Amino acid sequence: MLHIKRDIHQLLLKAFELGASDLHVSPGSPPMLRMDGALAVMQEEEVSPEDVKLMAQDLMGPRERERFEQEGEVDFSTQIESACRFRLNVFRQQHGVAIAARLIPAVVPDLAQLGLPPVIRSLTQKPHGLVLVTGPTGSGKSSTLAALIDHINHTQHKHIITLEDPIEYIHNNMASLIQQREIGSDTTSFAQGLRAALRQDPDVILVGELRDLETISAAVTAAETGHLVLGTLHTTDAPQTIDRIIDAFPGHQQGQIRIQLAGVLNAIVSQRLLPRKAGGGRICVTEVMINTPAVANLIRSEKNHQIRNLMLTGKSLGMHTMDMSIREQLQTGVIDAKTAQPYLAEGGS
Repeated sequence: MLHIKRDIHQLLLKAFELGASDLHVSPGSPPMLRMDGALAVMQEEEVSPEDVKLMAQDLMGPRERERFEQEGEVDFSTQIESACRFRLNVFRQQHGVAIAARLIPAVVPDLAQLGLPPVIRSLTQKPHGLVLVTGPTGSGKSSTLAALIDHINHTQHKHIITLEDPIEYIHNNMASLIQQREIGSDTTSFAQGLRAALRQDPDVILVGELRDLETISAAVTAAETGHLVLGTLHTTDAPQTIDRIIDAFPGHQQGQIRIQLAGVLNAIVSQRLLPRKAGGGRICVTEVMINTPAVANLIRSEKNHQIRNLMLTGKSLGMHTMDMSIREQLQTGVIDAKTAQPYLAEGGS
């Protein structure tokens, strides 16, 4: 049995060795791991509030400590030996300080390894426009974006700027030049970083999250001015993603943003990670909407609810719904009916 000894680095390394996706350390409880989407207790003693506080202090540098003291929470990343990186959130809660850590593999994943459909690879060939990867927290959005950037890095001579909070996967220059900027240390916000990027001669801009009106507006402008912009939203499907973007704007601007979005949007990829039926691990199920002229017309004419019909009939273009993807995995025996059913019902099937 591993003894804690207030050593957060030892816990993180153990989480990596066990193949966990997340580690949670909370006062008064044993450390918890997320394994294949479900929480499990590490065979550990409970940790005291003082222990967690010391662990958090051990992880944070001066800048993180200052932000934590001011705001009660802080996001950052850390490297554990040469094994892996973790995205960390240290926050205050009722019983003291708590730590949530998300494992980031040291090697950037390949699109094929992630089980993503081939049409997603083709999105990297677009010279400009907006590509959105959406899904709930823990659905693999960061891995998909990293794989897209990695594919461009290996196959095209591009200048890539990433805006991340915090920086997760580390990219080395291959055929492309990559400059990774972290929110809070390298630039003050996604919106500020985007505005500055337009003066830095990029071909590709990655935006970690389109979280507010200012960032969304700057991303659309960047896509309009000849850049390929990749970004994420915490939405579950393509119509909801379009609605979220448009609804972020005041009413008198929504007509204009519909026209702009219809012109710059390349694709929306929505995804989830579901546990496999056997052998452990999780499988990525996806929904893909390609912005065809017919889709663009529906966006302009405020008929987003009809987009799903085009996705159902657009298989030859690489489009499919989440329901179609889940049913395919169910029919091939990768996932079981118990796992699939809640998401099929959610999809309106």
